[in-house]
Amino acid sequence: MRLASYIASRIFSNSNQHLSSPIIRIAVLSVATGIAVMIISIAIVVGFKNQIRDKVIGFIAPIKVEVLDNNASLESKPLTYSPDLKDIIDQIEGISHAQGVIFKPTLVKTGDQIQGIVLKGVGSDYDWKYFEDKLVKGEIPDIQDTTKTDQVLISKKIASKLLLKVGDPMRCWFVSSDQTQARGRKLFVSGIYETGLLEFDQVYAFADVKHLQKLNNWSDNQYSTIEVLINNIKDAGIINDRLYNELPVDLVSKTVREQFPQIFDWLDLQDMNVIIIIVLMILVSGITMIGTLLIIILERTSMIGLLKALGATNHLIRSIFHSLSLSILLRGLVIGNLVGIGFCILQSKFGIIKLPTDSYYLSEVPIDLTFWQILSVNVGTLILWAIMLYIPVTIINRINPSKSIRFD
Repeated sequence: MRLASYIASRIFSNSNQHLSSPIIRIAVLSVATGIAVMIISIAIVVGFKNQIRDKVIGFIAPIKVEVLDNNASLESKPLTYSPDLKDIIDQIEGISHAQGVIFKPTLVKTGDQIQGIVLKGVGSDYDWKYFEDKLVKGEIPDIQDTTKTDQVLISKKIASKLLLKVGDPMRCWFVSSDQTQARGRKLFVSGIYETGLLEFDQVYAFADVKHLQKLNNWSDNQYSTIEVLINNIKDAGIINDRLYNELPVDLVSKTVREQFPQIFDWLDLQDMNVIIIIVLMILVSGITMIGTLLIIILERTSMIGLLKALGATNHLIRSIFHSLSLSILLRGLVIGNLVGIGFCILQSKFGIIKLPTDSYYLSEVPIDLTFWQILSVNVGTLILWAIMLYIPVTIINRINPSKSIRFD
C-alpha cells in the first residue's frame, strides 16, 4: 500500500475521535444525495421523452406523404397510391412499411349525445401493433381486403362522452363541401382504446377505409395520406429528406416533428431541467466536499507540519488528502448509486409514483435507465469533483512546519 493511501486510511478510520467526524458524514451524505438525484432525474426525463415520443409516433407515424397543395382542412385532395409511388417509397433504405389512410370529420349521435370526431380510415395492411397494449375493452376491427366491415375502434374518452360500450351501434354523419345533404353510416363499436394522449384520444376513431373511399367517391387506391413507418426513429430526418427528393413534384413528405412541433419542443425543454439539476447537485456536493476537506486539513495542521519536518514533500501530503477525499467520494458514490438505481428499479417494476394522465400523458412516472447513463453520471461527476478538490489542498503549500507543530 502506498504511503499516502495508508496515512489517508488511518485518518479516515480515526476520524470518529475528531471534530471532522460529523462533517465527513455530511460530505458522504451530500455526495450520495447528489448522485442519487442525478441518476433519478436523468432516468425520469429520458423515460418521459421516450414514452411520449413513442406514443405520438405510434399514433401518427414517423413520416407522412400527402398532396402538396393540401390546406389545413381535414377534407384533403386524393393521393393515388400507384405502383410507381410504392416503388419509390420501398426503395428508400430504412423504411419498414407504408400504409394508406383517410381522415374525415364526422358527427356522431347516440341518444341525447352528439360529438364531433375524426374518423381515420385504415386498410387491411394497417399496422395495429401500437394499439395492441392500448386496448381497454373489446378487440381491434377485423379489416379485410375483399369485404367491408362496420366495426369501429373508439377511444375511452369518446366512449365516455357518447355513453358507448363494446357492441353498441354508432351512427356517423358526414357532410362534404360538394354535398347538400348529410350522409350517414351505422358502425358498431368493436373495441375501446386509451393512449393517454388527450389531443388524440378525444378526437380519433378507426374504421374501414372502404367506407370513406365510397363517401369521397374515391377509387380503392386513393387516400388522403400515406403513413411511412421506419426502422429507427432517430433516422426520421435523414429518411424524410431522401424520400422528399424522390417524390413527384405534386407530393410532399413531413416528419412527425414537423406536424407536431409544439409537443417535441416541450420535450426538448425537459433537457434544460436535467442540466440545471445536475449543475446544482454538482455545485452543492462539490462545495460541501471542499468545506469538508478544508476542515480536515485545518484540523490536521500539526500533523502536516510534522510530516514536513520529517522530510515529506508537499506532493506527498497533497496525495494523502486526495486519497482521503477520494475515499469520501467513493463511499458517497456507492450509497448514491444504490439509492438511485434501487428507486428506478422499484418505480419501473411497481409504478409507485402515479401521475395525472390529463396533464402528463402518462399514468405513472416513467423510467429509462441504461448502463451508459449510470457510467456517464459517475465518471463525469467524479472528474469534476476531483478538479474542484484541488482548490483546498493548495493551502498545504503555505503551512510552515515551525509554526504548525505544537508542543504539549
